[in-house]
Amino acid sequence: MVVSDEVLGEKARELLEFRGVEMDDLADLVYYLQKDYCEGLTRETCIYHIQKVLAKREVHNAIITGIQLDMLAEQEKLMEPLQTIIYSDEGLYGIDEIVALSIVNVYGSIGLTNYGYIDKVKPGILEKLNDKTDGENHTFLDDIVGAIAAAASSRLAHSMTC
Repeated sequence: MVVSDEVLGEKARELLEFRGVEMDDLADLVYYLQKDYCEGLTRETCIYHIQKVLAKREVHNAIITGIQLDMLAEQEKLMEPLQTIIYSDEGLYGIDEIVALSIVNVYGSIGLTNYGYIDKVKPGILEKLNDKTDGENHTFLDDIVGAIAAAASSRLAHSMTC
């Protein structure tokens, strides 16, 4: 049985919202990455490119997989040492970034540089997702959100709508 793109996409968007990531948060990140390069950039343009990224099956799979792993870590349902590694967001783990790169790679090398930059500076929602004081674990989600923004920024740059 093959799950349809429509079902996967709906579940991915539902999970993003459930975990506190809104379209406006993603638009803020895309705007942050592209404002200096796209004169007259609007939120509507940012949202358009985000929606195109969120329509990809590869993106659905990354979102669903990453959020599920974050939720299992919160519930302490992963085997050790994976439980500790994911819950503490161990710096040398790197699989969370690999999942995010599956999103970024759909849109070329500019997406990779955008992702590296935004993952380092962690503006907006990324800073919130990295704050562990709320009891939630976002080891994968912060990288996935950064990758969605980086991919949408790359798509925007390639589209010449700036």
